[in-house]
Amino acid sequence: MDLHKDERLDYLFFDQELKIIQSSRLFSFSLDSLLLAAFVYVPIQKGRLVDLCSGNGAIPLMLSRRTRGDIFGIELQAEVNEMARRSVNLNGLGERVKLIQADLKEAPERLGHESFDVVTCNPPYFSGSAENEMKENERVAAARHELYTTLEDVVSVSGRMLKQGGKAAFVYPVEGVFDLMMLMRSNRLEPKRALWVYPKAGREANRVVIEGKKDAKPGIRVLPPLIVYNEDNRYTEELREFCDITSTL
Repeated sequence: MDLHKDERLDYLFFDQELKIIQSSRLFSFSLDSLLLAAFVYVPIQKGRLVDLCSGNGAIPLMLSRRTRGDIFGIELQAEVNEMARRSVNLNGLGERVKLIQADLKEAPERLGHESFDVVTCNPPYFSGSAENEMKENERVAAARHELYTTLEDVVSVSGRMLKQGGKAAFVYPVEGVFDLMMLMRSNRLEPKRALWVYPKAGREANRVVIEGKKDAKPGIRVLPPLIVYNEDNRYTEELREFCDITSTL
């Protein structure tokens, strides 16, 4: 495959089979995407899944290792979505993974209300001014800041797209977790599972991955804490085991 001038071909973290096209000009995926894709419940044999704010397609690609269902991705930025489509085709997943360039607020009408088993999203999480980042790189700013969508939009759309009993999962900075949980409940998504992620042992958690179930009864399970780096600044074995999505199917 011919890559554009500023593009490179990477593996998806610990998976040495899936490849993804990334660009130095655009927002590359991070460990957050892998944590979300490994954490969320997915039906193995069939089902409909959608990833909102899908960027360069990292989460839909990773989910393809865990389910034989149909996977959709919604991304607003046309250039980023086009790059993601090329990654999907590169991995031979065009029949199962469909990436759509659209505003996520249009997704329920375009793809169907209450027609999905799983919704995922690694949403923009900065709500303040992005003026400086906009000047430097508009595409990166759009991925990091609530310029075109908000957390409230993301959770509202997730609630509208899910079937009753469907699962929605999000990864978010710890300081915003209570805002996220309140929005989930107000959109019929009862928080049911949570994972606190720590950069190192002895440090404060900086990420939470949380899953809600539509119209479920209250009651949440908190998984054992996950530590990302050991004292040598290498990924811990527990992280590698948690994120091992290579042998599910």
